[in-house]
Amino acid sequence: QVQLVESGGGLVQPGGSLRLSCAASRSIFSIYAMGWYRQAPGKQRELVARTTNVGSTNYADSVKGRFTISRDNAKNTVYLQMNSLKPEDTAVYYCNAQLPPNTYWGQGTQVTVSS
Repeated sequence: QVQLVESGGGLVQPGGSLRLSCAASRSIFSIYAMGWYRQAPGKQRELVARTTNVGSTNYADSVKGRFTISRDNAKNTVYLQMNSLKPEDTAVYYCNAQLPPNTYWGQGTQVTVSS
């Protein structure tokens, strides 16, 4: 089992940057995959970025080249660096951990991109 706590959300102008953090309650070294999802009002939750414990990463097409996911095993933390933010990036961002057969979620952090 693992608890996930996100931080780093907020209000930012278009073109700005934010870095989200997801702190895990246990070592993430052996966690198969950790990722970030987002859910905008009236829309389904969607994958933003994901990283596995063997080093592979994948991104939603809409964020490729702008967002970067990374993990610091020593700090049990996963990050999402978000650059060149757009209004359509506005959503609640959720951290996710996959320890098969279970999946765990954080409580979410709001990201609002607006001028």
